[in-house]
Amino acid sequence: VEPENLVHHILKDMHTTKKKKTRVILRMLPISGTCKAFMEDMKKYTETFFEPWFKAPNKGTFQIVYKARNNSHMSREEVIKELAGIVGSLNPENKVDLNNPQYTVVVEIIKTVCCLSVVRDYVLFRKYNLQEVVKSNKEDAQQKSSVTEEQNSEVVKAETEKEEKSSTEVKEENK
Repeated sequence: VEPENLVHHILKDMHTTKKKKTRVILRMLPISGTCKAFMEDMKKYTETFFEPWFKAPNKGTFQIVYKARNNSHMSREEVIKELAGIVGSLNPENKVDLNNPQYTVVVEIIKTVCCLSVVRDYVLFRKYNLQEVVKSNKEDAQQKSSVTEEQNSEVVKAETEKEEKSSTEVKEENK
């Protein structure tokens, strides 16, 4: 079982059903591959690792998300620049889209290990945060209900205004 597909299926289910199914899991982040957290090792590994998603004829929009823990020898900008260059070299039609990308390249560096994955719907599923996926849907539903309540109150106001006008018209006719 591919970890990306498993986690995407779980999040998609939670997103559609709007039910919280976990109590202690906050975030699920699939890791498809690991390598040493040095630039040369990352370059060698990602050239073959990115092929299923980004090598021609495959193409898509992407963003790179970087997080490092207990590591001070890797520069965020340098890693993102190198990985974006590799994706671009696999197919020049791959474009960066930071707002709504098809794929998100997740780079997690923990000490001297680099964990990599390419995931879909990273923005839609709130950075793969299970609690936020469910919470955001509840908030959206509350906002929609408050908007419909406002619209209903406006309709009621309009109807009462019409009734008042018609009652004043009737009073004037009676005079």
